[in-house]
Amino acid sequence: MMNVLLASTSTLHGGDYLGYLGEELPLLFGAAKEIVFVPFARPGGISHDEYTAKAAAHFATLGIALRGLHSYADPKEALAKADGIFTGGGNTFLLLHSLYRLGILEDLREAIKKGTPYLGTSAGSVIAGPSICTTNDMPIIHPPKLESLGIVPFCINAHYLDPDPNSTHNGETRETRLKEFQTLNAETVVGLREGSWARIVGDKVTLEGAHSSRIFVQGKEPYELAAGADVGGL
Repeated sequence: MMNVLLASTSTLHGGDYLGYLGEELPLLFGAAKEIVFVPFARPGGISHDEYTAKAAAHFATLGIALRGLHSYADPKEALAKADGIFTGGGNTFLLLHSLYRLGILEDLREAIKKGTPYLGTSAGSVIAGPSICTTNDMPIIHPPKLESLGIVPFCINAHYLDPDPNSTHNGETRETRLKEFQTLNAETVVGLREGSWARIVGDKVTLEGAHSSRIFVQGKEPYELAAGADVGGL
């Protein structure tokens, strides 16, 4: 039975790292003693070790040890035996490229589907969908494919931003970009605002957090789903 939390971000503006998920993480990881951290998205270009240290410092406050996947001699075995898995945010293209390069995308999928608790933030959430085509990131490196884990049937747009009526910026809004995506792609998209997440327990998928989420269905006008809504049918 899958046990997954897909968060839009790791850190709210002015908040602490993973702070807004404080009550959720013990529920997700339960009795886990050590979790495996996937640091490959490398936000801002930080090293795998630096990123792992940042995540480990927070989980230490929860009494959970954390070790970076890059430090294992056999990453496939590490994923298979993990008490829990956390994939951090950063550049989604780099993250997916790394998973393909190491040949562990399928291993990660299998671990999640067998019930290993999984936390994704930002890029780590985007890869949960069937592809990463709805990421906000620059393609700084090209993965062999854009197809990703597909553990949820919809694509995710993390850090979803609403149009600002007072902005003088003439570029496309996030909504415009996602409508462009759906002129060529049939996948539904869930826009997760900051402070929101999707929670998967078994076959049930719900939207949680401080805000509603913006839903994009091909051929329809975007609409809102409130926190607590069941989106398993999307």
